[in-house]
Amino acid sequence: MSLVKLSIKGISYSQTQNGAYALILNEVDGERKLPIVIGAFEAQSIAIALEKEIKPPRPLTHDLFKNFAERFDIVVKQVIIHKLVDGVFYSSIICERDKIEEIIDARTSDAIALALRFNAPIFTYKNILDKAGIYLKANPLDPNKDSQEIDDVLSNPDTFGHEEESNQSGETYAKHSLQELNELLDQAVAHEDYEKAAKIRDEISKRES
Repeated sequence: MSLVKLSIKGISYSQTQNGAYALILNEVDGERKLPIVIGAFEAQSIAIALEKEIKPPRPLTHDLFKNFAERFDIVVKQVIIHKLVDGVFYSSIICERDKIEEIIDARTSDAIALALRFNAPIFTYKNILDKAGIYLKANPLDPNKDSQEIDDVLSNPDTFGHEEESNQSGETYAKHSLQELNELLDQAVAHEDYEKAAKIRDEISKRES
C-alpha cells in the first residue's frame, strides 16, 4: 500500500460537540482534506507546537515526552495513520534509537502532537484517504476564504480546556439513507463544518465497509 504525505492545515472548534476540535490534515500532493475530531487538550498541544512563539512555563505532556526521548537518544522518524475502524483512526509512531527502529501504537492526536515536536513527517495510506478524505469546494468569488478560515489555528491556551470533553455530539445519522448522508456531507463541506463532515463520513464508511 502506498503512503500519502499529509500536512496540518489547521484546527477548527466544534460547533456541535462541547470541548472538541476538528484537526484538518491536508494531502500534500493533492486536494483532499482529512478531518479528525480531537479533544481540547490535544488541540491545545498541537496548536502550541504550531505556534512557535508560545512557550508554556512548564512542559506539556508531549513536551515532556520529547525531553525524555531526547535524553535517551530516541528520535521520532515519522507518524503513520494506518487504520480506520468505525470512525476511529489508528496511528503508529516510528522511532529509532542506536539505528534500531521501533513501532509504537498511539492515538492519532498524540502521534501528530509528537510529530510536530520532532519535525517528523505525517503519512497515511492511500486507501484510508480514498475512504475518508473530502474535497473542499472552491469559492470563485473569494479564493482566500477557505484558507483564511481553516488556517485559523486556535493557539491561545486560554481558549482550551474550560469545558469537559464529550464523545457525544447529540446528533446521530443512523436513520439517514446513504443518499441522504452523501447530501449532508456535501452540505457540511460547503459550510466548512468539518467536524460534522467527519462524523457523516464515518457513518458512510461504516456502511460501505
